[in-house]
Amino acid sequence: MTPQMPHTAAWKTFTLVSFAAAAAMLTIGIFFLPADIWIKGYLAMAALFLTGTTFTLAKTLRDEHEANRLINKIEDAAAERVLREAVPGRL
Repeated sequence: MTPQMPHTAAWKTFTLVSFAAAAAMLTIGIFFLPADIWIKGYLAMAALFLTGTTFTLAKTLRDEHEANRLINKIEDAAAERVLREAVPGRL
């Protein structure tokens, strides 16, 4: 298994700017929407909730992936040890 390369500063900046631009466009769109204030408020709350749950989902999926990688690494090491002990001159 190869270690993952860290993200570059340019990529981190790009993702941050992209997120900020998307959030700003959504906010401006809701603000200038020709609708009553309660409709705008509902849309704004929905956008905030969706953003928060998106971060939560992404973190949960990443944590699960990282845990599975660790479990697989441990299982691979155990299988290698068993094979090494079962066939001493082979590995």
